Formats: sequence, C-alpha cells, structure tokens
Amino acid sequence: MLQAVPSTAIPRHTAAVGHNDMANAIRALAMDAVQQANSGHPGMPMGMADVATVLFSRFLKFDPQNPTWPDRDRFVLSAGHGSMLLYALLYLTGYPDMTLDELKKFRQLGARTAGHPEHGHAAGIETTTGPLGQGIANAVGMALAERLLAAQFGGELTDHYTYVIAGDGCLMEGISHEAISLAGHLKLNKLIVLFDDNGISIDGPTSLTVSDDQLARFKASGWAVTAIDGHDPEAIAGAIAAAQKSDKPSLIACRTVIGYGAPTKAGTASTHGSPLGADEIKGAREKLGWPHAPFEIPDAILKAWRDVGAAGAARQQAWSKRFAALPAEQRAEWERRFRGDLPAAMDKVVAEYKAKLVADKPKWATRKSSQMALEVINTVVPETIGGSADLTGSNNTKTASLAPVKPGDFSGRYVYYGVREHAMAAAMNGIALHGGFIPYGGTFLVFTDYCRPSIRLSALMEQRIVYVMTHDSIGLGEDGPTHQPVEHLAALRAIPNLLVLRPADAVETAEAWQVALKQKNRPSVLALTRQDLAAVRLTDSAENLVARGGYELAAADGTARVTLLATGSEVGIALAARDLLQKDGIPTRVVSMPSFELFEEQDEAYQEAVLGPGTVRVAVEAGIRQGWDRYLGAKGAFVGMTGFGASGPYEQLYRHFGITPEAVAAAAKQRL
Repeated sequence: MLQAVPSTAIPRHTAAVGHNDMANAIRALAMDAVQQANSGHPGMPMGMADVATVLFSRFLKFDPQNPTWPDRDRFVLSAGHGSMLLYALLYLTGYPDMTLDELKKFRQLGARTAGHPEHGHAAGIETTTGPLGQGIANAVGMALAERLLAAQFGGELTDHYTYVIAGDGCLMEGISHEAISLAGHLKLNKLIVLFDDNGISIDGPTSLTVSDDQLARFKASGWAVTAIDGHDPEAIAGAIAAAQKSDKPSLIACRTVIGYGAPTKAGTASTHGSPLGADEIKGAREKLGWPHAPFEIPDAILKAWRDVGAAGAARQQAWSKRFAALPAEQRAEWERRFRGDLPAAMDKVVAEYKAKLVADKPKWATRKSSQMALEVINTVVPETIGGSADLTGSNNTKTASLAPVKPGDFSGRYVYYGVREHAMAAAMNGIALHGGFIPYGGTFLVFTDYCRPSIRLSALMEQRIVYVMTHDSIGLGEDGPTHQPVEHLAALRAIPNLLVLRPADAVETAEAWQVALKQKNRPSVLALTRQDLAAVRLTDSAENLVARGGYELAAADGTARVTLLATGSEVGIALAARDLLQKDGIPTRVVSMPSFELFEEQDEAYQEAVLGPGTVRVAVEAGIRQGWDRYLGAKGAFVGMTGFGASGPYEQLYRHFGITPEAVAAAAKQRL
C-alpha cells in the first residue's frame, strides 16, 4: 500500500479562510441547486467536498482562463450523477462560462448545468459522464494519451495527471474491470482514482449487493492502493502526494459520509438521488455553520476559491514560453494536431493509391482493403493510434509503421487492448478527448453490442474515432449465428451523429477511410468483410464517391426500369443481378450505398436522381430490412435477412438465405 506522507504542495488559499469554509461552499451550492431544481443528487457532492477541495486547491494543474491548455491536469467526474460537485468547482474557481445563474438553472432546458456533465456544454467538463464506469474508462484513455504525447513531443510539453472521482456504482459496472486491468498492465502511473467509498447506492447500503474488497481488486490489477478518511484534509493530501510518486496507477479509497452535514439523512440512501428538503437543508446549514442564504457565497470564501483558480496562470504561462521556444516546425505540428486538421499530404497519397487500385483491381476482403489503406494513411498521418480487442490478425488493424505500446514504453502507436471491447471503445473516447490523436480500434461487428454504450457517447460528444468492425455479415461463414451480425447495421444507423460506412471493394474502402478521418465532429464505424470481394470500382475518380453516401455505380443499357441498391459485399450480387435482368431486356442500374448518413446529407435533387425516379427499386443487404424502406418507394422490395444466420461456408449460407443474384432479379421482375 501507499503510505500517506505530508504534502509538499503549497495550499493556494488564504489563511483567513479555512478548508472547511471552502468545502462547505461546495456543499451549500450542491444542496441549494438540487433543491431549486427539485431534482438531482446532493449526497455525493456533499460527501466528496473535502476530497475535491484538497485536490483543486493543492494539486490540480489548471487555468480557468485557458481551459483547453493542453498540459492541464484532467479531472473526470466518473460518478456523473454528482454533477453539482463539478459545477460548483467550476463556478468557484472562476471558469467564465459557469456563472451563479447557471447553477441556479441546474437541470433546466438550455442550461450548461445538465443533470449529468455534458462535454461541450461548459469549459472544464472533460467528458460526458452519467453512465457509470464510463468516466474511469475514459480516464484510462486520457492517461494513455498523455504518455503517448510525452513520448512523441517530450516531457517539457506534456507532463500532467489524470484524476478521477468514482463511486461504488462505477466500480460495480463491468467496464471498470476491463479499464483498471488495462491501466494496471500499461503502468499508467499518472492516473489517480479517488474512490468515494461511502457504502451507499440508490437501493440502500452497498452491502445489499456487493462485498468486493476493492483495494485487493485494484492491487491484483497492478495498482498502488491506500485507504483514508475522506474528511481528513491532511490524509487526503498525503495520499495524493504519495500517488503522484508511484510507478503504478493509484486508487485512493476515501471513506466518506454521503450527504455529509445533513442532520438526519447523512449516511443514508435518501441523500443519493433526491433533494434534501427545506427542513433538512435548514438543519444542514446549522450543523455546518453555514448561515448564508441559498446560493450566497461570502466574498472572502469566493476570493479564496478564485485565488485557487488564478494560481494556475503562472504554470500555463511558463508552458506557453516553453512552447514558443520550440522550432517552428514542431510548433506547427502540435498546433495542427490540436486543431484536428489532417496533414496536407493525405489527400494526395489517397488519390495516388486509388489510381493504383483501379489499375490492379485486387480481389480482397474489405478488412484486407482497410489494412492496405492504413499502410498508406498511417505513414502520413502520425496522429493515428491503432488497436484491436485481441483480434489484430482478423481485423487487420496493425500496419508496418505502427510499433506496439508496451508497459512503460509509449513510443509505439498500436495498442493491444486484449479482450476488452467495452474498455477499448471508452478508452478511445478518452484518447480523442485528450487531444492530439485520432484513435481507431477493431473487433467483430457483432461485438459492437459490447461497445455500444461507448460508441453512443462518442456520437453524443462529437468525437472523431474510427471503429473498425470486421466480419460484418453471414459472409463470415462457419463461426455461425453468435458471430454473424444481422441487426447490427440497422442498430448502428439508429444512433444519431454516427457515420456507418460499408464499402464494397478496395477503392471504396480507401475512400471510406478518407471520409472517416475528415469527420472532426463525429465517430465512424467501418463495416468490413471477412470474405474476398471482386473489384467493382473499375474507373478512377478524382471525387470521393463514398462521401456522397450513395452513387450510381453501373448505368442501365437503355432507359432504366429497375434500380438495384446495395452495400458492401452485396454490391457484387446486385451487379450480377443487373446482368441477368439486362439479358432479359430489362434495363437496370446499380447504386452503391456505402453510407445512409452521408446520402441523407445530399440535396433532394441528387438523392432523387440516384434513387432512380420511376424505376422499381430493390435493395439487397445481408442484414435486416429496417431502415431501407425510405429508399424503396411503394413498389420496392428488399432481399436480405429475416432472422439469425447459421454455421457453414459463406457461399452456402448466401444461397440458403436467398441472397443471390437470381433472387434479386426475381424480386425486380415481380414488381414490374
């Protein structure tokens, strides 16, 4: 265990105002805001106010006037239900956009102070938390990004900690196991988790549901651990100071009283998710020695907190001087990455690569096409950080230029995430949120079920992350229905602000990567095949056609009567069906539809022209029909899956489930 040692940090508040005054300001704002909203969670902010006061006043490196300073410490409130703890701290330390009026509008429509912290609503909110366990897993990604950036640019520019406040619920969630295991393995020693060990959840005492020894659990995963009184400022400071010196990630279990200061409800579940009530708040004010009116912070106490916020300016300015002294080329590269701009060379190398593919016409699975595109891209886009959840050889996510990230060695750009799909996705959110990198990671498409909560948060937070999801249909064959995604494309397309790309050959896959990397404000899923596919893009195009979402791949010979719509591996089936229909004198065109979302962004005239006005439309995709009807019209048909798949060679499966050129042609003829 870590031994608590006296903190060498210099307190950044005035002697006239004590620790209790500053902590009680947090408690008062929390109980007042929750009471005014008649909704929220006052107990955790009241219980963790002492820990937060010590952390912010003695240790945290931040500057409210420069809230995106790249070398700031990251603070993650994984227990997002206690959002008033964060909002109170942001107001007290002087973040300009977190005003007292915002606290008074807690949980109201349009306020920055949402029920759970929302990244982008206010400066100082490093990530969106609320789904428990996500924050601690995001923090693993942030801590990893810090080490990766230090390895690439040096410790003079990157040397900061990632702090987390997590609760019992965060540690009950399964994602926490994956995340702490990964962090311990990689020895992310600048990650410090402050566990709100209050023994209470919504249902009551945690003894109802869990008897884990959390310290033993973390220690077994390679963490340094200690337990302290979470209401003793010196014990808190000593534990944090010791954690900063550890060669491992650290867990500090802070024994606290939920709802600290409430005269009858402290230490009970009744403070967890409900307002305290007027009488209990009156009693808390008396017990805490806080005679002030709701939302009133005495000038001396507010000044002490504002002094805490102002103290970071000197460190930020010193960093800025070090940055300014760098060679111009290094500064430009850093600034480009943190703006999120791609290297100017990328479009040129992709265009050259596409021309080569058109000439060579490779017959590759699109997972292989993805790897070959990355071989080109990773050499000119140095901010990509690849990885896979123990499926590197299947996802084809590693390229020759990417060395592995190892415990204590962060010079590489490829993360072996292990069988930790959920934590991989959440960690990639943290890497993206940290800044300076574009993460991508792979698993099988069916296992987006394991990643989905994190994918949803990627979309909600508007983060550029690329999910490389291979084995995208019954085309994976013998592994059978447990591994064959059927409903997954529809389910992913249902997530707002998520770009789903299902390319049909090597050219479309290269274009899909180009599109995904250009999405500054949304994540992408690449759905890729296990089985080889023939080339379908046989002529070079300066335009990225995948960026249109849908486009005419093959025109009809004559005035079109049928339009066949397809994605991915089924584009080849649609082209074969076109040949059958053309032989029967039925002029038929084929539209490749790699992305519904991009197609919806085109103007109406373009969409109508691509869909083929006046033609019978038949869609073919080895998934369920959901989502296709908007494109099919009154006479449209769909050829695809209506249930789960089966185990067998993929060629047999396509015939067994009726996803064949003959079936597509027959469906068109029936509707003429």
